[in-house]
Amino acid sequence: MKIIIILVLCVSSYALNAQSGSMQFFRPYDERGLHMFETTKADTIPFQKLHVQVGGSFAQSFQMLRDQNTAEPLLLPPYKGNVNSLIPLTNGFNLAMANLNIDAQLSDGIRVNLTVYLSSRHHEDTWVKGGYIQFDKLLFLHSDAIDNIMKSVTIKIGEFDVDYGDQHFRRSDGGSTLYNPFVENYIMDEFATEIGAEFYYHHKSGLFVMGGISNGELNPTVVAPTKMDSTTGQINHYDPAFHGKLGFDKQITPDFRFRLTGSFYADHSANSNTLFGGDRTGSHYFYVMENQNVANGTTISDEVDYSPFSGRFNPGFSEQVKTIMINPFIKYKGIEFFATYENAKGRSISETDTRKAVQYAADLIYRFPANKENFWLGVRYNTVTSAVQGLPQDITINREVASAGWFLTRNIMLKVEYVNQVYQNYPVNNILNGGKFSGTMFEAAIAF
Repeated sequence: MKIIIILVLCVSSYALNAQSGSMQFFRPYDERGLHMFETTKADTIPFQKLHVQVGGSFAQSFQMLRDQNTAEPLLLPPYKGNVNSLIPLTNGFNLAMANLNIDAQLSDGIRVNLTVYLSSRHHEDTWVKGGYIQFDKLLFLHSDAIDNIMKSVTIKIGEFDVDYGDQHFRRSDGGSTLYNPFVENYIMDEFATEIGAEFYYHHKSGLFVMGGISNGELNPTVVAPTKMDSTTGQINHYDPAFHGKLGFDKQITPDFRFRLTGSFYADHSANSNTLFGGDRTGSHYFYVMENQNVANGTTISDEVDYSPFSGRFNPGFSEQVKTIMINPFIKYKGIEFFATYENAKGRSISETDTRKAVQYAADLIYRFPANKENFWLGVRYNTVTSAVQGLPQDITINREVASAGWFLTRNIMLKVEYVNQVYQNYPVNNILNGGKFSGTMFEAAIAF
């Protein structure tokens, strides 16, 4: 932590002497970043000299949730006590989350990013999320032909959240919650930082295509594999993961914008793929549908650390995963519609057959007043149906959410939501049998 503080002070002192202005080909962390997805090729910021920008994102929530289940009491040695009992909940403040953002414009068309999780539910201590370099110009090659090509091409290299689907542009990421009109993310939260590269081609018509390759791992390793793959009967191996996106995004009229994308992600064999469990910050719903007795029987007795993904569902495709996502986005004046269809197949290393998980989600947001849109009302429906290893039938989880919010300034946001989530088809010996939780969440957030 001391090293991070020293680094921030050093960079901040330099930033005071650096050029003031904005980053090129950049998504702001505040309200200006709403409705932005991949950075565009609009070359509107002139480069003069090296520019460093230090910022942060903070979120504090107040939780008023209650949960219940109908699971039968279960003793499961070596754990002590009923492992199907739920932790009693009350109203109160959750742990505040904070991110540190350091961005630098190194040269014309070249910038770097470093994001640090200073505090979050999953990791209360300081953790580096990742960092990358993005090339929108390659002027150092001194080639007119390449300069012309780069007017439509973007290259991103480093460790970053892979651009699978569009939902990861609208999710809460630790202390960064201004892009999300709701408090929490999807039930099946597809987000992981991996080492790799992405290549974008943008056409002036609004069409774009992206191809990417990564190591398929959140926590990379050079230790040789030793586990046996149950499907192949051979020692596991670590293949690269591939992902891609094809889309159309255009402001058709001053009042109407249309975007439609299709994405895929595929990893044939991995050490431990975490596409559906790679969030190092954790859920913004604390303690719901969780059991303290199991936490007490692990090396991590603090339930916040033991189970940081309350309310989410991870299908457990750690060895092999193939998934597609389709996202339409429509904005007409203050009315905004965003939807998701996701179809994933995969397995763990101990399984011989793949399983399937399907997710649907739809957001309908109304932002007002006209030309300012600093208030909003929103509703979301999210459902997941999946086969689960060890369970006899597919399970279903449904969530309905209603929200309202206010951007006091472009850097300060308040939001409130009511959530209702129901678990179906879990067996009577599972803690989620007859499970449900509901209630109200308040959240205040700052980003700059």
